[in-house]
Amino acid sequence: MQLDNFDVGVFLRDFWQKQPLLIRNPWTGWSNPLDPDELAGLACEEGVEARLIAHAGATWQAEFGPFTESRLAQPSEDPWTLLVQAVDQHVPEVAALIDPFRFIPNWRIDDVMVSYATDGGGVGPHFDRYDVFLIQGLGKRRWQVGAACDATSTLVPHDDLCLLANFEVVREWILEPGDILYLPPGIAHNGVAVGDDCMTYSIGFRAPARAELIAHWCDHLLGAAQEDERYEDPDLRECDNPGEISQQAIAGLHAMILGDMADPAAFARWFGTYNSTRKYPDIDWRPQEPINVAQLREGLAGNVPLLRNPASRFSFVRQQSQSILLFVDGQCFECANDTAGFAEQLCGPQPMVANPNLIQSGPVLELLVTLFNQGSMAFADEV
Repeated sequence: MQLDNFDVGVFLRDFWQKQPLLIRNPWTGWSNPLDPDELAGLACEEGVEARLIAHAGATWQAEFGPFTESRLAQPSEDPWTLLVQAVDQHVPEVAALIDPFRFIPNWRIDDVMVSYATDGGGVGPHFDRYDVFLIQGLGKRRWQVGAACDATSTLVPHDDLCLLANFEVVREWILEPGDILYLPPGIAHNGVAVGDDCMTYSIGFRAPARAELIAHWCDHLLGAAQEDERYEDPDLRECDNPGEISQQAIAGLHAMILGDMADPAAFARWFGTYNSTRKYPDIDWRPQEPINVAQLREGLAGNVPLLRNPASRFSFVRQQSQSILLFVDGQCFECANDTAGFAEQLCGPQPMVANPNLIQSGPVLELLVTLFNQGSMAFADEV
């Protein structure tokens, strides 16, 4: 899938994280990739994150899945919306919606949430703290956009929903199948289904919070800290006032804290591992039968394309030594020479076919066997 007449450079310069943009059906040929019944089926499965939201006037109700088929047969007499997270992990056709937006780095991509709503259904006026592309898949939806919001914006008291107490419409559009609305972080918005059978695909992007990074980075450092790493002052001199904490002591203590925290290389390795952890790490994607080098070599010799697991996260960081650190599903792989170039290809457009010359490379085969057996990759004919 691709977008026609869409200027990536102009978009990034004028709209990305700056202002909303309505993109009228830019697809070469739009086709809704998921049937509503299939979405309902996913919402009934264990391990799939789903919500059901209904409202009557100003009263909003939220339920959380997994649901039973009977519950979804007649969810509510009031307008309702079914939302299912990470549908791209289960439906390849939905995962393909991300490909046209990969001018944004992989590490920033979160998932594709899919919603189905009856006439008047929605989740209420709210704002997100991340960028989102809202693709209308089926039916129509009215999108109302308001002003920028932040942590000081007043919310309606509710245990499960973050609804804006004061929402003033600035702009409004009705989206039809294939239309896309881009919204930067913090922009108030409200989507309401116009008619039944309204499906919307929300491609969300990750935006780590400063507090989140600090907390997890510090947890990582604490896990590696040794108990005998303590403050030392072998050059201590007699003090004039025992109550004073000297500037020398402050500098030494501060240096103890900043030492590892300020190491860019260590942070890059940690962040790649942390950021590439799967959204739902408890789901086991490993194959029933592990692959071995001989089986892998046979598949590669047959030019069978390689595919990433849609649930997996691939990214890499270049090293000064011209090697790279490849991060896949929370694992770090140090890659050099031919393996480095191959690892970059693994993070690029897919499907991909391995260069026949690489079939003889022990390190490349070893890397691939590991990725296959941890469920991160597979041959295209096995998907």
